[in-house]
Amino acid sequence: MQQPHFRWWINLYYVYILRCENNYLYTGITTDVERRFREHSDGVGKGAKYTRAHKPLGVEAVWKAEGKSDASKMEHRIKKLKKDEKEKLIQDANADFIIETDGITNRFERIL
Repeated sequence: MQQPHFRWWINLYYVYILRCENNYLYTGITTDVERRFREHSDGVGKGAKYTRAHKPLGVEAVWKAEGKSDASKMEHRIKKLKKDEKEKLIQDANADFIIETDGITNRFERIL
């Protein structure tokens, strides 16, 4: 009898939206949201170039993704949204994010 195939090798990634001091919404991916927010907030080192110049105020929303590829796809989709669409996404605390690619539906669970 063949053993069930589990996807244990997949690293969890998170897609996050930060609000910066100029009210800009910055979107990124990480394996550790708290660490990444600290890196952005420090203003040096591993923080993104944008957040070094525009201090992040807080994490507005976080979604869980199964792997870097899925997280990158979601990040790309969010970055293409207009500001008011991002604001609506943030306001809906129950907003899972759904992406359909090549007939496959991926649902990203919102965790913050």
